[in-house]
Amino acid sequence: MAGDEAEVEITVKTVGPARPSRMRVPADLKVCDLKRLVASDRRLPVERLRLVLHGKTQHETKNGGSEDMRVRLKNGDLLLVAVMPKPPAKHLCEDDDGDDELKFKIPQSASWWKRKLFFILREKLRLPDILLIAIFSISIKAWVGIILWFLLAPVAHRWDIGPLYILGTGFLVILLNLGKRQHGELSAYSIFNEDFRELPGTLNADRLDQDIRAGQF
Repeated sequence: MAGDEAEVEITVKTVGPARPSRMRVPADLKVCDLKRLVASDRRLPVERLRLVLHGKTQHETKNGGSEDMRVRLKNGDLLLVAVMPKPPAKHLCEDDDGDDELKFKIPQSASWWKRKLFFILREKLRLPDILLIAIFSISIKAWVGIILWFLLAPVAHRWDIGPLYILGTGFLVILLNLGKRQHGELSAYSIFNEDFRELPGTLNADRLDQDIRAGQF
């Protein structure tokens, strides 16, 4: 960039709230040199600048090659300057890549028919991961019970015992999920405990009476 080249006065407008300003630059110069001049004048990061002149983005090289592109400017030209946002932090990119790890994957120890079923449901039927989790987290016995329930439901409806069938199912589910207490473990209901022992912190009438007498209310 020679110092005796003719200079022109252009208007530089940065995308954003900043006001346009005038700037004198050589009429013919490389795009990379124009970027450096604008970055120095406006105190902007040169590596993230994008220049738009006459509605076209000015690239530094031709078709991504090594040939430097030049730009010819005239008095009064409007040069739009945009500052590209910073790329996301490395750990954020890793989090994005880690989204694949959040997808449901069938265990390596699964049987061949489970793998085949998983492939059909995911690749062929395109079922969402949340549904796949629900399907493969249920045991075979549970699936047999569900299928059996749907097979017997029309029979119960035909015999006009549909409500009783549904209520019985609810009680059965409750009983099957009660679980078993370990040795020495207290029940939440004192009536089932030896000597009617209560869990620590249980609120009852005696405790309320003691708190009132102690002036804690």
